Amino acid sequence: MNAFISVLEKYVMPVAGRIAEQKHLQAIRDGIILAMPLLIIGSLFLILGYLPIPGYNEFMAGIFGEKWLEKLLYPVGATFDIMALVVSFGVAYRLAEKYKVDALSAGAISLAAFLLATPYKVPFVPEGSKETLMVGGGIPVQWVGSKGLFVAMLLALISTEIYRKIIQKNIVIKLPDGVPPAVSRSFVALIPGFAVICLIWVSRLLLELTPFESFHNIVTVLLNKPLSTLGGSLFGAIIAVLLVQLLWSVGLHGAAIVGGIMGPIWLSLMDENRMVFQANPNADLPNVITQQFFDLWIYIGGSGATLALAVAMLLRSRSQQLKSLGRLSIAPGIFNINEPITFGMPIVMNPLLIIPFILVPIVLTIISYVAMATGLVAKPSGVAVPWTTPMIISGYLATGGKISGSILQLINFLIALAIYYPFFAMWDKQKVAEEGDITDAKMDSTMT
Repeated sequence: MNAFISVLEKYVMPVAGRIAEQKHLQAIRDGIILAMPLLIIGSLFLILGYLPIPGYNEFMAGIFGEKWLEKLLYPVGATFDIMALVVSFGVAYRLAEKYKVDALSAGAISLAAFLLATPYKVPFVPEGSKETLMVGGGIPVQWVGSKGLFVAMLLALISTEIYRKIIQKNIVIKLPDGVPPAVSRSFVALIPGFAVICLIWVSRLLLELTPFESFHNIVTVLLNKPLSTLGGSLFGAIIAVLLVQLLWSVGLHGAAIVGGIMGPIWLSLMDENRMVFQANPNADLPNVITQQFFDLWIYIGGSGATLALAVAMLLRSRSQQLKSLGRLSIAPGIFNINEPITFGMPIVMNPLLIIPFILVPIVLTIISYVAMATGLVAKPSGVAVPWTTPMIISGYLATGGKISGSILQLINFLIALAIYYPFFAMWDKQKVAEEGDITDAKMDSTMT
């Protein structure tokens, strides 16, 4: 095991450290986080619309009318359906911050570039006709929602790179010192903004001459579909979990690094489920793998499913050090925060505890995937339940009010506890011995 740790330190940690510090990946991660509060707000309305209570629909219709559900779900569309717009602004804003240029202007230019790249055509079925027509003059919801995430992120990165290079080369319009700063900054953004808009405009005109026709189609065919297929598979999920755990094992935030790459895919898969669930709560949902699959069923207590370790330390530890750590870590663990255990036990660089730390999430991923894919457990409904929501509650909410989601969480917790316990017992025994040696040394020094 020491050889394994040495390999991690020599080969994995330097590469992972460079990835973690990569500006563009950090900007994508932080830009997506900007959209999360909106998704959670929209999810609250989605939950209220489909509460699994007998007679609930009739009760609401009696008070608010037959169209109560349609009106209640207005905020869902106003949050989920603008996901790509928010991410377009957020990624550009965060990347510009890292380059120390005007972030607000960069975000606005990115948003304009994204809308320029999006064809203003929406499907329309005339009354009495079965044929769908594409009508101009409307912004298509599908492209400004989850399906447009990849284009939004790519254009945000490209537009901000062009923006900051022109700014840094000082190819800007400068106004006299007496001009208000806000006005001055807007004129500074004029030339780089014009360059970005012209580039995207010409690119769109050229793409319209090809079979792809738009940025969205080319990204969907060349990038989105292959990555979604991999990211939505059991194999892809296992690889992602393995990478997260390996990175945490050397002290790097694995979930943030891997999530920066895979997060957009899992969010898109989540929103696919949300749209199907919203149309029919009893329909068979298309995806098992979503962001909630990892947050709520695999990482119970945080990366590594370490809530089981916190409970083991609290109830079964003979070491005073681990018993104290158990008392400190149980409350954060219930809300899926595991840093007290990861760095306090510690798990990082600990050859003994790294084994179950990697093994447990992989086992839970396989069990959870099989349970959901076979229909034994309800799939995530697309409701963006916050990752800090305690288990049992989160499993119930994230599956649209199905108790099977909570039961699977409880089973996963018990499996994690069973796998962790032998390793915990060995670590506890080692700590007890160390504490005994320290006590004996103190007694000897006192007697002397």
